[in-house]
Amino acid sequence: MDGWVGAWTGGRRAVHVGNVADFNEQFLLEPSSEKRFTVGRLWAGGSATERRAAGPSATERRADRLRRAHHYAGLAVGYSPEPAALVLPAEVDRAWIDWLARELDWGPVELFNGIAPGTTVAEALAARPALAERLATGPEPVLFWGRTPDRGEGPELAAVRRYEAKDAAHGLFTALAQDHPGVRVPRQEPADGPRAAARLLAARAARGRVTVLKSRHGVGGYGTVVITPEELAAAGGARALLRRLVREDVLPPGGPLLLEEYVDGGPAGTGRLRDLTFDAVIGADGRVHPVGVGEMAVDRTSYQGVTVGPGVVPPGAAATAERFGLAVGERLAEAGHRGWYDVDFVTDRERRLAPTEANLRLTGPAIAFVLRHRLDEVRGPGHLVRTLDAMPLGARLSQEALHGHLDRLRPACARFGATLLPLIVTAGREPEPTVGLALAARSVEALDAAQALLGAAHHGLGRMFEALR
Repeated sequence: MDGWVGAWTGGRRAVHVGNVADFNEQFLLEPSSEKRFTVGRLWAGGSATERRAAGPSATERRADRLRRAHHYAGLAVGYSPEPAALVLPAEVDRAWIDWLARELDWGPVELFNGIAPGTTVAEALAARPALAERLATGPEPVLFWGRTPDRGEGPELAAVRRYEAKDAAHGLFTALAQDHPGVRVPRQEPADGPRAAARLLAARAARGRVTVLKSRHGVGGYGTVVITPEELAAAGGARALLRRLVREDVLPPGGPLLLEEYVDGGPAGTGRLRDLTFDAVIGADGRVHPVGVGEMAVDRTSYQGVTVGPGVVPPGAAATAERFGLAVGERLAEAGHRGWYDVDFVTDRERRLAPTEANLRLTGPAIAFVLRHRLDEVRGPGHLVRTLDAMPLGARLSQEALHGHLDRLRPACARFGATLLPLIVTAGREPEPTVGLALAARSVEALDAAQALLGAAHHGLGRMFEALR
């Protein structure tokens, strides 16, 4: 089989392993030195009062990261067009898998779920040798969110470690951009720690510059924040602002930071193209296979979802993103990377593309591309797919109650010509409950109408429960 599906799975059903937390932990794991990573006096120690004000401990932060990543691992349902088995860290009711199987014409799917409460998937598999053996010796390809150390060292993991770092990706973008008209790379300046970052940030604000402050690693917008001079002044200065950002878990504690030029996209409004992604697969032979270009929904720096399909991205922008993204992929392949990757862009006022990061793993947009391929395969071509990773719910719901809520909305979505697909269904009991969904239709208008319907219905849950009191 030619194309990205052949390079990804050989056209076969696959086992999907939701190791999102494992991938993140290799970059976000905090060293054991509590003194170095205590907020207060710019993470150099501080008084007992300052340490109490610093917020959760490293252990508590890790537990929170694992729980949130395990929710996001629900996207494992969409790693390939047709799963043979799903390995999920959180408990997921079988009814959700049956829903997707009906809509996407899957065959029987083995479900191994709830395997990693409070741990990584690698730790859970080490305690479940039979399941680990099933994954190692089964006939199907096994797909992971991303490459992790438990699967062994080698050039693939080395490439991931190198280019998941935002400064290394920036260096690669800079080296390639001169051969790509329509691409401009934002200027970036490193700071070896929070003190240096505070000085540079203050100097930039004094010149009236907006700054994108980044940690070297981050996922889904974590570790990246846009800072205006006005926000810095209101916070009481750069040091006070950095302390607050760590305390609020916007930035990780300690370590080097990157200060990047903010790319002004112009005024928001209808027709404004701002955040794009190019996705591709590098096959075992090192060849790069394009998957597509999508338009992401980003709230400041936090990824919310994506829309993919015919006509979503204007042809000129899509071609520019693909040419540059393929050039990036060729360099990643030379470095040893194999599998999925993407390049994310923002646009400036002249509609030039500014690459901001590379992800050497599966991504939220990857799931939309996979779902679109499957729907085109089983229902005919022309689908658009929109993923909505964290739609707020007006009330906390069990999975059973959430299933009933969404099942009641399914016919209403269908009347707009939209198919409703549940993806992230385990976060409904969080203090700020959410659900992750995909919508598929043949027009943007149908997606917009179905999304508006869902948003109103989710919000209305709060009023419904108030009325029952």
